Parts: sequence; C-alpha cells; structure tokens
Amino acid sequence: MQPRLNAYKVAPGLYPNLLGLQKYIDSCGLDRKLLELVRMRSSQINGCAFCLDMHTKDARAIGETEQRLYLVSAWRESPFYTERERAALEWTEAVTLVSETNVPDEVYERVKHQFTPAELVNLTAAIAMINTWNRLSVAFRAVPGEYQSNLQPLRQGA
Repeated sequence: MQPRLNAYKVAPGLYPNLLGLQKYIDSCGLDRKLLELVRMRSSQINGCAFCLDMHTKDARAIGETEQRLYLVSAWRESPFYTERERAALEWTEAVTLVSETNVPDEVYERVKHQFTPAELVNLTAAIAMINTWNRLSVAFRAVPGEYQSNLQPLRQGA
C-alpha cells in the first residue's frame, strides 16, 4: 500500500489543533485501558490499519493483555470485559456507526448507568476523535507498522 499524501504536511495547522483535543481526551480522567479498547473497536469498524497498529501497541505498553486485545471485535461473546467496558464498547459502535444506528435510546439507557454525564461526554469526544484520526488515515492511506509507543505501564490502581 502506498500513502496518498501526508495530510499534516499539506495542512500544517491541522495536526496541532487535533492534538490539542487529543491531549484533553487523554487527560480527562477516563481509564487509559478503556480508551485504548474504544480506539481499537472504532478502528476495527472503520478498517484503519494504521490506528489499529498504533493502539494495540499503546494498549500493550500500558499492560493490556493479549487475550483482551484479540477479542475486542468479539467483546459480546467474551467474558473478559467489565460492564463499564462493555457499555463503552457498545457506545463506541453506536456512535461510530451513527449514520446507520442513530445512536439508539436503548444503548444510551445502558451506557448512562456506567458513566457520569461528564464521563459520557468525554467518552463520546474520544470516539469522535478516533473516528477523525481513522478517517484521515484511511482516506490518505497511512501505512501501519512503524509506530512505536512511548506510553509507560500503568501502576496498580492507576
């Protein structure tokens, strides 16, 4: 696969602004492992190899297990995710597929019991952000493989 163009070189003002929102999301208080699962699920749906490469590496770096990484796409049939993670993954699917699902009320009713209103807004922003990265990477054919995570393992209880 050949990249089409480097969007960040062609539109140099874009990347710093996207990074600003990304930094907010990364520091909003949502669990880092949960965020990586959400990023992976959205990237799976959108077929973004570059983002899947990045977020599996980041998830491993913070201590996510191989078993949970392998089963993200089949989370409904797997016992390895908490109720909160299941709610986040279901919300991720509904928001990522918004043109198909219109984010159903029954999904909202389930997810709102697992997240505070502020957390739900931040989770939705995280989903919107990974969808933005996915669309840029897929549209311009970002090539996976070279990304190296700089994340540090999470401390127990972090």
